[in-house]
Amino acid sequence: MGSTNDKLILYTNRRCPWAHRAHIVLDELKIPFEEVTIDLDTPRTAEYLAINPRGLVPALDYNGEIIIESAIVANFLANAYPSHLLPPSNAPGGALQRARIDLFVDAFISKFQGSLFKLFTANTDEEIDAVVEAAVGAVLKEVEPKLADAKPFFGGSDKITQAEVLTGSFAIRLVTLTKHEVYPSKLATALAEKAPNFWKWVEAVSAHPSVNGIFEEEAIVEGTKARIAKMKAAAK
Repeated sequence: MGSTNDKLILYTNRRCPWAHRAHIVLDELKIPFEEVTIDLDTPRTAEYLAINPRGLVPALDYNGEIIIESAIVANFLANAYPSHLLPPSNAPGGALQRARIDLFVDAFISKFQGSLFKLFTANTDEEIDAVVEAAVGAVLKEVEPKLADAKPFFGGSDKITQAEVLTGSFAIRLVTLTKHEVYPSKLATALAEKAPNFWKWVEAVSAHPSVNGIFEEEAIVEGTKARIAKMKAAAK
């Protein structure tokens, strides 16, 4: 169990959606920590590579032990500091609900979010429409049914859960990037019309203080535009 005497240092970059996961869980659990920003636009320093040889963010120093990979960091914190985010695994139905959360997160990331990355290299209207159709289809098949009881969060919860911790950074980017038409606005329109459970959930997640607290909208929009331009230029 975690305690108030624990010393936490989070190596992060607030523009990274994977590192954003750690910020959401830490904010929701109200755990004090030291934040160290890692510049993702330059080669990693030898000092940081000694902490995390993979050079990625986030990395968490927990009382002197390093924990890496965003889902592992977020799940460790949720387990170390029991709360509303996860039911106890030994509680009635607790293990099953944890499995439901894991399946939801897997469906969101691997089936839906993964398909959106193809927008970064789509050039023609036909290519964009195909990506949108595939992404909406993935939501309808894999995600929408799992949100039938959302109130407004996963599993009928009125507080965010670990499902939102692990998907919230992408949910808020979906809302923001479609609003600014970095992602085609037709994506948001189709999701709102065809997957109302999903879209209501996305909007609720995006409005939550633990999710939007560190979110710098202008920087994310401009950074994503630059990334798309770079990827398209490299593909020529």
